This record gives sequence, C-alpha cells and structure tokens, in this order.
Amino acid sequence: MDDGSWRDRVIAECLGKPGAVEEYPFGDEVAVFKVAGRMFALVPLGASPPSVSLKCDPDLAEELRARHAAVTPGYHLNKRHWNTVVLDGSVPDEEVWELVDHSYDLVVAKLTRAQRDALKP
Repeated sequence: MDDGSWRDRVIAECLGKPGAVEEYPFGDEVAVFKVAGRMFALVPLGASPPSVSLKCDPDLAEELRARHAAVTPGYHLNKRHWNTVVLDGSVPDEEVWELVDHSYDLVVAKLTRAQRDALKP
C-alpha cells in the first residue's frame, strides 16, 4: 500500500468506530480520533512513511515493540500506554486493524456506563 492508502485506511477504520470523531487539537498536521472526548488514535498527516499512535495495554505494548521494529513507544505520548506503529508494511494489515480495535476498546472500557450505552446503535 502506498502512504496515502495506508493513511486513508487507518482514518476510515478509526471513523468507523461507534461515536468516533476526528479533531485537530494540535493543528492541521495531526488527526486525532476520540470517543466520548478521549483519544484513541493519532495520525500525523504529512509523515512518510505514515504512522498511527494507538493506546495499548502496557504488557502488550512491550511485546509488540519486541516483535516489530515498526512499533515504538508513543511519540510525544505516555510511553507506557501508547505505541506508534509505522505503516511500512512490516506489521501485517490484520494486526494493525486489531491494534486500532484494541485502542478503541481500552478507551471505551474506561467510559461510564451511560457513555458506553450511548455508543450502542
């Protein structure tokens, strides 16, 4: 996949989550995806190769970093709870989508019951 295709796919995956919104609190260069006001993904728009920063369980984060050179501690984020994944094709597509799901699910799990119920169709 080329840079633009990766970026477009990641953005589409993030926006496909219930209640997800795209915001630009850090300027036009970084798309931030939130659910109920909480970040679950950051996508730098001009980076080449493209990347995505995702919330991650700390133990899984360490495992992923050991397994993939393209997975590093979250850039400008809490390094224990965030990973940055360089979308250079070295991390299998399916694993990238699972990590997007995992990040979203971690954030949703911390919401109040009322906030979670509001996300249900």
